[in-house]
Amino acid sequence: MDGFAVDATDDYPLAVVGGVFPEDVPPAIESGEAVRIATGAPLPSSANAVLKREEATIEDGRLTGPETDPGTYVSERGSNVAEGERLFAAGERLAPRDALLLGDLDVDAVTVRERFDIGLLATGTEIHEGRDRDLDSPMLAGLVRSWGHEATHEGSVPDDSGRVESRIGALAREYDVVVTTGGTSVGDKDYVVRALDALGDVRFHRVRLRPGKPVAVAELPDHDAVAFAIPGKPVGAHAATTLVVRPFFTGDASLSTRPARMARSVDLGPSGFAYAIPVALDDGVATPLGHVDSPLSVYEETFDPSVVSSSTRATRADGFVLTEAAVDRDQSVDVVPYLAVER
Repeated sequence: MDGFAVDATDDYPLAVVGGVFPEDVPPAIESGEAVRIATGAPLPSSANAVLKREEATIEDGRLTGPETDPGTYVSERGSNVAEGERLFAAGERLAPRDALLLGDLDVDAVTVRERFDIGLLATGTEIHEGRDRDLDSPMLAGLVRSWGHEATHEGSVPDDSGRVESRIGALAREYDVVVTTGGTSVGDKDYVVRALDALGDVRFHRVRLRPGKPVAVAELPDHDAVAFAIPGKPVGAHAATTLVVRPFFTGDASLSTRPARMARSVDLGPSGFAYAIPVALDDGVATPLGHVDSPLSVYEETFDPSVVSSSTRATRADGFVLTEAAVDRDQSVDVVPYLAVER
């Protein structure tokens, strides 16, 4: 703080006997003396506080001002960081603000993990032949990039077992991570999980999440790659990626929430699942987007994850309520904002 270095136990007035700047060796002061001091300058050894310039009055070289407690506007040696204190953890994503503390500690370089290179592959004959638009890949690319990695859209492949396996294998040789969309269920033309099983080790297929249940993760050791198979329905694809896949890319499985009050009762289907119910927020009130009384009317009392999963209009929600139990009207709920899982 720009002002005057003083011994706070001294009585005013104090004789101003010089000044000190950040580049100076601090002068010694005697009892009854003060020195002008600039922000960031070292404190004289016998001083213990700084009187702000705005609070100081000087007449005939004599300083007066309000009483000042020892330690006022003084940073003691070691008060910023203590020996042995852990400041950064492995896997933590560094932010621009972290350069301030690292620089203050004379740390000019840190060891970091390289960004993942991700190849995105859409599956489905209808997409490959241009009859349907690939909605998922641009969304997935945006998520991956917002999480700090590089994503490349590698086009599509038709519903052909051999071609699906060959294309995934080729991408696994080129990229750290392969992310596919579609073909993850148990239909006759759902070849992706079978292809991953042939190429490596499927760690799991299907989770207790609706929408987004038929997601799969595989290690491909012969290719030194990891593969994520994302369900094709757009909203389900987003739910599976942000809730199941996100921790792999960010190292963070936590979910920030905002309190709200539910505008409508919502029943659920089979037990044993976590249901991600999209909601629109307005002044602390959460309206389930998809409910018959919402702008998107696709279900009545019971949440329908299959229908909502296919509705791109549901993406206009502000977040979702993650719950394993039915929700009553006016019940307090925790809403996970989409921004909390997309960054």
